Amino acid sequence: MQIHDLMPAPGSRKKRKRVGRGHGSGFGGTSGRGANGQGSRAGGTKGPGFEGGQTPLAMRLPKLRGFKNRFRVAYTVINVSRLEEKFSVGDVVDVDALFAAGMIHSKTEPVKVLGDGELTKKLTVKVDKVSGPARVKIESAGGTVETL
Repeated sequence: MQIHDLMPAPGSRKKRKRVGRGHGSGFGGTSGRGANGQGSRAGGTKGPGFEGGQTPLAMRLPKLRGFKNRFRVAYTVINVSRLEEKFSVGDVVDVDALFAAGMIHSKTEPVKVLGDGELTKKLTVKVDKVSGPARVKIESAGGTVETL
């Protein structure tokens, strides 16, 4: 095989449509655009969303106010009263223990403990965040708090 033997695969190349080159070409006269009118002109089509002069849908809908913070961290919240119900004295409260107790639905979501309710049991809490009142209640019950 020589360099002059190389050819594109059959059917991979298509001939260009040469319009406006006489009636014998098949694309003479109106050049395949039909009769006169807006569609036969260059740039004569209406853009997407044009509704025949009616106010377009995108303009009829109200504007959305504000913005959505892409960097917001959504914590799964658990109150100390729930810890009082589900755990016994000396337990380690971490993501795995909370998941096993059915208090959270995902091990990947961050967890925050809030201070609603009372706590009398000594617990070791290892979560992502703990509120101030929750930290006071856990430590006053004899427990410890570790944030990850």
